[in-house]
Amino acid sequence: MKGRSGRRRGAPDTKGEILAAARAVFGERGYDGATMRAIAAAAFVDPALVHHYFGSKEKLFLAAMEIPWDPSVIADAIADHTADAGIGERAIRTFIGVWGDPVGRAPILALLRSAMQHEAAARLLRQFVTRAILGRVLAAFQDVPNGALRAEAMVSHLIGLAIVRYVVKLEPIASVPDEELVALVAPVLQQYYDGALE
Repeated sequence: MKGRSGRRRGAPDTKGEILAAARAVFGERGYDGATMRAIAAAAFVDPALVHHYFGSKEKLFLAAMEIPWDPSVIADAIADHTADAGIGERAIRTFIGVWGDPVGRAPILALLRSAMQHEAAARLLRQFVTRAILGRVLAAFQDVPNGALRAEAMVSHLIGLAIVRYVVKLEPIASVPDEELVALVAPVLQQYYDGALE
């Protein structure tokens, strides 16, 4: 049986085939190991077609994992020095904005649950968080002593909060009002930015 050509115009199902191939390649190789070229080869399309539909590996990952939020928006909101609120408050408000939407949090919850059970999923999530979120948040910590450690601690705190509030659903934190959560958590997150490290 003759294989399909690597150069094919976009058919009605081409985008779906690329997404299916992306899920398989990301799952097999992790976020870092997956390339647009490898995904194109798995979907039997020209790499230019993958770039045409999705633009970048990050955007392809978000579409393949059905994550409806852009990590650059999240990271930029946290790192925005022009905002009135401190970085701790910006971080928790951005967190609530993303996780408060049931549709938006469903795919990432599935990935979190999978990461807690399977090393391949954990590696995929770790690499994505490192590249797409932590790498951008680090810009806000570049002039802070131990900035990488502090930024990672902040992101870790937020991921842990997501697990407790939305996966384990531990009360009372699972149902505490948003503003109460902001008041409780924002000062702690702010300490990661400007508090003393012993």
